[in-house]
Amino acid sequence: MKTKAPSSEGRFAYEGLDRVIHEHARLSLLTSLITSPKGLIFNDLKQLCSLTDGNLSRHLRVLEAEKMIEIKKGHDRNRPQTICRITPEGRKRYLDYLSTLERVLKDAAKGSKEEAPPNLLRSLTPSRA
Repeated sequence: MKTKAPSSEGRFAYEGLDRVIHEHARLSLLTSLITSPKGLIFNDLKQLCSLTDGNLSRHLRVLEAEKMIEIKKGHDRNRPQTICRITPEGRKRYLDYLSTLERVLKDAAKGSKEEAPPNLLRSLTPSRA
């Protein structure tokens, strides 16, 4: 009797690639914020992610609406200051997203072993820094 092969339906769907995070600018913002648990001021984020004021504001609003970041407005030496910080929910969603990206990289590395030179495989292998 033949055994049925496991279903491969949706094998490469990668449902964990969160569309909110997957956008280039928002991925940059979340990566910046996850590396700075105390948060970053608006101008530092703008510079780190190479965004304009308007573009940065728009993406921050999306992330805030999704409860992935919090934005605090205050003052520093009588000058307005906006501080952005990743939330615990945002951290979890970001790390889940990275886990999915690691699966993508592993699948790509497996599929390219016969064709790719060894140095390319090393660049496709995810690392935990």
